[in-house]
Amino acid sequence: MGTIRDSGGDVIARVTIGDIAHAAGVSKGAVSYALNNKPGVSDSTRERVQGIARELGWSPSLAARSLSTSRADAIGLVLSKPARMLGTEPFYMEFIAGIEETIAERGIALMLHIVTDPAREIDIYQKWWAGRRVDGVLLVDLSSDDPRVDAVQRIGIPAVSVSSPESARDLPHVWTDDARAMRDAVRYLVRLGHRRLARVGGIPSLSHTVTRDHAFLEGVAEAGLETPMIIDTDFSGEGGSRATRSLLLQENPPTAIVYDNDVMAVAGLGVASELGVSVPRELSLLAWDDSPLCEITHPPLSAMRRDVTRLGSEAAEMLLRLLADGHIENRQGPLPVLFPRATTAPPGSD
Repeated sequence: MGTIRDSGGDVIARVTIGDIAHAAGVSKGAVSYALNNKPGVSDSTRERVQGIARELGWSPSLAARSLSTSRADAIGLVLSKPARMLGTEPFYMEFIAGIEETIAERGIALMLHIVTDPAREIDIYQKWWAGRRVDGVLLVDLSSDDPRVDAVQRIGIPAVSVSSPESARDLPHVWTDDARAMRDAVRYLVRLGHRRLARVGGIPSLSHTVTRDHAFLEGVAEAGLETPMIIDTDFSGEGGSRATRSLLLQENPPTAIVYDNDVMAVAGLGVASELGVSVPRELSLLAWDDSPLCEITHPPLSAMRRDVTRLGSEAAEMLLRLLADGHIENRQGPLPVLFPRATTAPPGSD
């Protein structure tokens, strides 16, 4: 519905179908037929009613339209992680920004919920679908044999996952070739002359952590190097600090470390400074998912840059197409690309 304003521009009333009917001299039912382009009124009446509606500034009520079409005009995203991580890890804010870029211009809302575990996440999907609060959902951070895949199919809620094809199974999904990107990262460090590599990974149950772990080991093996150390963490700065300290205090510490996110890489840079390890002369650091954090450190962090905003936009676009067409093709998302800065160099270089 629209609004009626006085000469000063203040709202004095909401325009209703009754107002339009009174102005047009027809019934409310006739107005409804005319505004929804349904049969039941003549073309001249339809044009007159629609013209009056435009003059009065009327627009359809979102709630009423949702009820009439059985659509919520909203999609859902549930994150199973501590809420504090949203303020420290740029990935999710950039991902959500991409979703909003796609849905906001179409009048669709994003329902965001933070939970502590996947079981609670499934409960949210059930409540949302039972109450028709969302039209579909996006799934992120899937693990192998993730129970959420079967759950959304059992509930019947349309879903698109941001995950590997293996973890998504038969759900529509947008995926990133993390294995190829990790091999590129390893080859880059090996060409710089590094022979002792390590990796600080994320949560070990997540499918993308497993994929990157395996690709890291494969890349090192292809280069003929000794089996490196991998320490999986919780993606937090504290986890990154502990892992880096453990690696650097070894008898033969690595000369290069690849981190699974920017927050842990920044923390690792701080630990290197604390222990008096020169970056990049004695130690090279490479972050994943480049962000402004990587640019404001000293020295600025090299990173595997992925367009996370675009990833969120593509995931949302896939879900909207699924809702409109009932079927979509899976899509490969943006590939992380090496963006070298000042924390990677040949070992021993000044």
